[in-house]
Amino acid sequence: MVAQISAAGAAGPEPDPPGLRPGRPWPLGAHFDGQGVNFAVFSAHAEAIDLCLFDRSGTHEWACLRLPACTDQVWHGWLPAALPGLVYGFRAHGPHRPSAGLRFNAAKLLLDPYAREVVGAFDWREEHFDWPAGGDPRSGVQGYEDNARWALKARVCADSYDWQDDRAPAIALADSVFYEVHVRGMTRQHPGVPQALRGTYAGLATPAVTEHLRCLGVTALCLMPVHYALDEQRLVRAGLRNYWGYNTLAFFVPDPRLAAASEAAAQRDEFRDMVRALHRAGIEIILDVVYNHSAESDELGPTLSFRGLDNASWYRLQRGQAAQYVNVTGCGNSLNLAHPRVLQWAMDSLRYWVEDMHVDGFRFDLAVTLGREAEDFDAGAGFFDAVRQDPVLNRVKLIAEPWDIGPGGYQAGAFPIGWSEWNGRFRDGLRAWWLGHGASRGELARRLAGSSEQYRWSGRKPQAGINFICAHDGFTLADLVSYRQKHNLANGEANRDGHDDNLSANCGVEGPSADAGVRELRRRLRRALLASLFVAQGVPQLLSGDEIGRSQQGNNNAYCQDGPLNWLDWASADRALTEFVGACAALRRDWPQLRLAHWLEGQADRAGVTDVLWLSAEGTPLTASDWDEPSANSLLLCLAHPDGGAALLLLFHAGHGQCTFRLPGGGWKLLLDSAAPDRATAPPSAAREPVRQVWWQEVGITGPAVVVLAGVMAPGTDGQQGPA
Repeated sequence: MVAQISAAGAAGPEPDPPGLRPGRPWPLGAHFDGQGVNFAVFSAHAEAIDLCLFDRSGTHEWACLRLPACTDQVWHGWLPAALPGLVYGFRAHGPHRPSAGLRFNAAKLLLDPYAREVVGAFDWREEHFDWPAGGDPRSGVQGYEDNARWALKARVCADSYDWQDDRAPAIALADSVFYEVHVRGMTRQHPGVPQALRGTYAGLATPAVTEHLRCLGVTALCLMPVHYALDEQRLVRAGLRNYWGYNTLAFFVPDPRLAAASEAAAQRDEFRDMVRALHRAGIEIILDVVYNHSAESDELGPTLSFRGLDNASWYRLQRGQAAQYVNVTGCGNSLNLAHPRVLQWAMDSLRYWVEDMHVDGFRFDLAVTLGREAEDFDAGAGFFDAVRQDPVLNRVKLIAEPWDIGPGGYQAGAFPIGWSEWNGRFRDGLRAWWLGHGASRGELARRLAGSSEQYRWSGRKPQAGINFICAHDGFTLADLVSYRQKHNLANGEANRDGHDDNLSANCGVEGPSADAGVRELRRRLRRALLASLFVAQGVPQLLSGDEIGRSQQGNNNAYCQDGPLNWLDWASADRALTEFVGACAALRRDWPQLRLAHWLEGQADRAGVTDVLWLSAEGTPLTASDWDEPSANSLLLCLAHPDGGAALLLLFHAGHGQCTFRLPGGGWKLLLDSAAPDRATAPPSAAREPVRQVWWQEVGITGPAVVVLAGVMAPGTDGQQGPA
């Protein structure tokens, strides 16, 4: 019986393989119905597809059965008496004509695109490629070396999980503070995490981590890729690995390398345990997902799954040169979400992570690729429409990385309603202002006001912008103020990889410095940048480790470094900086004018109160020429309380000397001074208390610094609206 085989090892005689019945063309993948397993796999161009069955280890193929039916290009069959635990793969028969986009090769065992568990450990062997060993892949000669013994297989699963009282925190975007983090790097060296759990899903949910996040005011963890991914062949040959994980193969499977558990079912439950624990701590989970390309790489890559099942449907191919892939991702291929079955697969995968794994949203890597139905980006593409109408997906947080490397690849501000975007202009504008790269006061004001010129025209709110100073791709905050040049030699690419234009500064010394003046300037710049992040309209996103002073030694593309260079160094953590970030988050949480869900208008309301005033350091309204003055390095911003409470004054001084700000008339209390974080005379929670009348006319600030004051403005104070 197949039921016995599904739980048996490789030893002992195998029974005769059972017959397949037609079954159903839905749902796609392998599903246990209580009496057997139904298999369904899409291929528009295959001539036949075989279901291959293996022992538990996945090394011995004991049966190869032809799927007996094909309905609407879905090949399907039902295996009676089969149980969860059965290991399987597919072989697809059809023509091997790369010039026509067809790459069928029945000698290659293929992983089910809907696999819930992956069996085996991938090894870069020549058997995975479509040409004979030593041959020319462009010759059209097909390689018939069978790779089944070494190929990754799927295992049928039918699990359940007790979510108990789990509820999504459902935090409004306006109230959110995001924290981008790598599961492994966060806890690999954390002394408060048990050794066996370090670098894992379980480690991320330990009290030592959740308490740290609570002190930072974090409301959502943005996890770098956790889907099952492969290390590229060139990295393996160099003794490196794809640490970041942007090379997905199995889109329904948690990456086992990030789990403490050894069995796949236990790994799924470990991920769920993590989600449940973080939800109880009031923290959401947002996954960084890669639906723009797969791990099969370019036309010289291996045949592992999608390529062998139906290359012409799964991938975008070049017009007139179907042997070549459209590569707007820089990763060798681009998945074809314009095809309805590929789109269905992406939707099914996303729903799985929401419904079965309880995640709270997604950040889509190279999201412009998802909107390319022909060549150009289209905000009305089928993918966006499908997500918008989906009753599961339209209620979670959706965040786009609004660029790829194709033509017209920078699409910041162009995504549809319901989507937020990584705001690269905020990153660049704030870096340029604070680090001496020529940003004007107008540029600073636009970023502080939520980048309305990008998002407002489409009817979106300030929370359409996910503001950040640093992200995984680029310098850390400590390196941003310590290096002018990238130092990526450890990546093995002769320092050619990574961005060259970083808008960074080294404060006079490249890299570590023993000079007290240099070190103090770097600390001031970091605090000024962090304070700016938290007082700007939009959603602040912090890169993990920036709050403790993490450095990557000037490497701005540490994607292949799985070691101390990427792991957070908790032993050397800057506790004072961590406390400062917590104070900034508390300030944002307690003052509603820092997290508005509507745009600043600069116009007086019926009571004569103007929601925002932009002033010079002299306390005067800015003229048109003042906004773009290249040498100006100060700005005063006044934000009225939306409910009539105390106003906030935000003072920005990017110079390295003292600047005297003349304040609007009123009584003002100091809440935050990034240059002297211990100098605050009132806690952030003063928003809930009457402001004592400390009548200041002038404040001297030693820059670079951000100063925040709260108070009651005197009647008749006036200003003018900032730049459009």
